[in-house]
Amino acid sequence: MQAQRINLQTGACPRAHAMTNRNLDLLLEPKSVVVVGASDRVGSVGATVWRNLRAGSFDGPIYALNPKHSTLDGATVFTHADDLPQAPHLAVICTPPATVPGLIAELARRGTRAALVITAGLSGAQKQACLDAARPHMLRLLGPNCLGLLSPHIGLNASFAHTDALAGEVAFVSQSGALVTAVLDWAKSRRIGFSHMISLGEHADVDFADLIDHLASDARTRSILLYIESIESPRKFMSAARAAARNKPVIVVKAGRAGNGLKAAASHSGALVGSDIVFDAAIRRAGMLRVDTLQDLFMAAETLARFGTNRDEALTLMTNGGGAGVMAADAAALAGVPLHALSESTLATLDAVLPPTWSRGNPIDIIGDAPVRRYTETLQALLADRSTGALLFMHAPTAIVRSDDVARACAPMVRQHPGRVMACWLGDAAVRDAKRIFEEAGAAVYDTPEEAVRAFAMLATYRRNQASLTEVPTANENGEPDFAAARAIIEAALADGRDMLNELEAKAVLTAYRIPVVATVATGPSADDAVQAALAIGFPVALKILSPDVSHKTDVGGVRLTLRDEPALRNACADMLVRVRALRPEARISGFTVQAMADRPLAQELIVGASIDPVFGPVILFGQGGTAVEVLADRAIGLPPLNHVLARELVSRTRVAKLLAGYRDHPPAQLDAISDVLIALSQMLADLPELAELDINPLLADHDGVISLDARLRLSRHARGGAANFSITPYPAELVQSVDWCGGPIVLRPVRPEDEPLHRAFVAMLAPQDLRMRFFSVRRELPRSEFARLTQIDYAREMAFIAVRTLPDGSAQTLGVVRAVIDPDNVDAEFAIIVRSDLKGHGLGSLLLRKMTDFLAGRGTRRVLGYVLRENEAMHRLVRSHGFVADEAGTNSDARCFARAL
Repeated sequence: MQAQRINLQTGACPRAHAMTNRNLDLLLEPKSVVVVGASDRVGSVGATVWRNLRAGSFDGPIYALNPKHSTLDGATVFTHADDLPQAPHLAVICTPPATVPGLIAELARRGTRAALVITAGLSGAQKQACLDAARPHMLRLLGPNCLGLLSPHIGLNASFAHTDALAGEVAFVSQSGALVTAVLDWAKSRRIGFSHMISLGEHADVDFADLIDHLASDARTRSILLYIESIESPRKFMSAARAAARNKPVIVVKAGRAGNGLKAAASHSGALVGSDIVFDAAIRRAGMLRVDTLQDLFMAAETLARFGTNRDEALTLMTNGGGAGVMAADAAALAGVPLHALSESTLATLDAVLPPTWSRGNPIDIIGDAPVRRYTETLQALLADRSTGALLFMHAPTAIVRSDDVARACAPMVRQHPGRVMACWLGDAAVRDAKRIFEEAGAAVYDTPEEAVRAFAMLATYRRNQASLTEVPTANENGEPDFAAARAIIEAALADGRDMLNELEAKAVLTAYRIPVVATVATGPSADDAVQAALAIGFPVALKILSPDVSHKTDVGGVRLTLRDEPALRNACADMLVRVRALRPEARISGFTVQAMADRPLAQELIVGASIDPVFGPVILFGQGGTAVEVLADRAIGLPPLNHVLARELVSRTRVAKLLAGYRDHPPAQLDAISDVLIALSQMLADLPELAELDINPLLADHDGVISLDARLRLSRHARGGAANFSITPYPAELVQSVDWCGGPIVLRPVRPEDEPLHRAFVAMLAPQDLRMRFFSVRRELPRSEFARLTQIDYAREMAFIAVRTLPDGSAQTLGVVRAVIDPDNVDAEFAIIVRSDLKGHGLGSLLLRKMTDFLAGRGTRRVLGYVLRENEAMHRLVRSHGFVADEAGTNSDARCFARAL
């Protein structure tokens, strides 16, 4: 359960409900249910829900509430909630919209803590009335306008679906009720089981984030599958998703991939940023996997369950038919999956067991007349060579040998090498038993070679997404910019009533953030002024129109390049003024900008930019630049904050990345310089909330570095920028604090993922008794997954401060840790604290506790509490000295609860 998971890592005692998802256990696994609006009217929702609940194996009381009936199928029907023999855990409401708020209030007063509102058509005011009635009692609402939910492990079918679900280890949460019924039908015919199936409906209360949180720690759920149409609380969603993705696979199908096309905007970045590609970026950064179809959703879940431990980047193909091998190789080429080159030793082994006509390469064709022994000897040779990596075993039925005989002979080797073998048994009835045998041996089994290769490619994408999950950059990874200079430019423009900076102002902001720009001078609208600027800069020069009303200058002939002398510049000035005035007669022309020509013939033209997505907030764009940027459509989107790892990953997702790596006479571009620009944009988005759109196009990149030739920057007083609107909370570097302790300096700072080795060394130095006091159990060591969880935290919902000391040799030591988990409403925070066993009694615990309580008070948390074993007298004294008092309501036989209002 969720409570147990949190307790394990914060030191809190088990309680009835976890802080992050109150009462969801009563929603998904109730011990008693009431159907409000239960009926015998054929075809009604109330009758269907009542019938489904009663037909299942749910062994708790099922009550009916309906003033129009006295009995129903032999069961007593009650008129009011107060008449029920007990307060049911879950109420399923199927009554008209106007009745729902009053029923929620009545049930909440009776003691019900979860309600499933199937009723559709509630107005905004009615939904708010339901929430107002539920909130004082912490009653959780699923819906309204939903199909219901199924928890097959307890025989619960609280839905009006046409069939029930098989029990299994996959949780499916859908925004579409119709899709739930379709998936139910599809999955049942394929014997796919579920831990939970949940129709979210209009998610007035319980949303994706709440359910992801709960399912992440549900012992019955192996993987979480989501069908998403929209996200309303992006930071909450990302926070829950990132936490869950550390524990188990989270796989997403999202409707609306096609989008509505490009939108009009002042910059290319604003035009190219769309909700779907931004959603892709969010899924990637959260460590989840996005797929295109429902079939892929379940295929990905099965692949990750059976083959997810595999870390190979390339495939080895083994087949008894050349055609299947060619099909798999073609699919691999299209998916960007490389094939392993066989080692000389493996080739020699295979030469000894295969006919002379075998393919002597990858795919490995063992020929269609292969007997069982040829399969086993080939498979043994391939599995013995670890360099062959992942193996795709393909078989088409023949009259030479039975498929199930092949499967039985090979299955022991498959079982001995978990996570190495994928299988494709081509056909249907003839290979049905063979598929089952391989599945029981632990292999991932697919119907076609293309499906198997696609699954392998999905796994590679999932691994990359998981790597992004562990990156926790700060908002100012490149150091401090000249913030005051940038701020002054922005405030001056806004005070002047302008939302577009001119080119000179935009470049000045870039300069303030250490982004190299080409030398540029603004002049008046006369050729003489332009010539004077060019003489100062030095020919050749570029000339551009300077107008607050012209954003895309090339569209109106407002750019001339490589002007080598004064006559050419004068002619260009005259022609440009005529052309711009003809095409944009309403445009105000301030003058020209004259800039040095960047003589970098081997450079690639790039675009980097920033914009504000309406759902996920600030986003960053990278791609191939130039005037045809929208036509080329070679771009990738990332969510800030970025560091060098994430910036390079963003670059790698574009086609231009291959050009940047160098080719022919073009040496590789400086990727670190490109990354610096992307990180600088990330910092600008954090620092400058008014930044609405930014383009640097082109940004030239070559072996000498980068330089910006042009920039557009649009402002808005209402832009949802700034670090507070990032979907992913940056590392809170502002909380790092140096203090003196025991005659020397130490640092108190938030934990980071890279602190895992320090954490291991710290735990290794804890006495067994201290571990028991901290974790409420005797533990010799913590598993690798728990160390990852303790160091890879989401700062939006949890905080861990560590005390770190630097040793004379430059290495660091963790001396103590204080941790707090904060509930979604920011009401309560549970804390736990531990100091290295040999350092106790010197005031370090007091420093850490004060650091945490100050932090929680600063973020508006109302109360901090912790559970302390009764015999831990030293901790009792510590918390009392910091104003904590015993909370008898939370105290149990093993531990005392101490709380303090903030």
